[in-house]
Amino acid sequence: MNDPIATNPDLYHLLFENDRVRVLEYLDQPGDATRPHSHPDSVMVTLSTFQRRLQSGDHEVDVELPAFQARWLDAQEHAGTNIGSTPTHTIFVELKEPSQSGSARDRLGPADS
Repeated sequence: MNDPIATNPDLYHLLFENDRVRVLEYLDQPGDATRPHSHPDSVMVTLSTFQRRLQSGDHEVDVELPAFQARWLDAQEHAGTNIGSTPTHTIFVELKEPSQSGSARDRLGPADS
């Protein structure tokens, strides 16, 4: 697993961790990009409205999310770029229990529900 704190230490910060969850804060500026990293199954809470381009292999998706939303994020590996005009500010609550699917799903980015 490519830990986002190791691959992008200037953008991800550890807020809390115990044996069941890890909570990360992510904050970037327009034009900032991340190196490839992995997330386990997580809940993502948006603290700002933002636009991002996510890439994983040859799959790419543009995501626009409003502030103050909670979204499910299937386990996945990706890199991202802030393609908007506002900072991206999010909180990730990463689950430490094994994914119910057993592996990353095909979905890239957050789910609507």
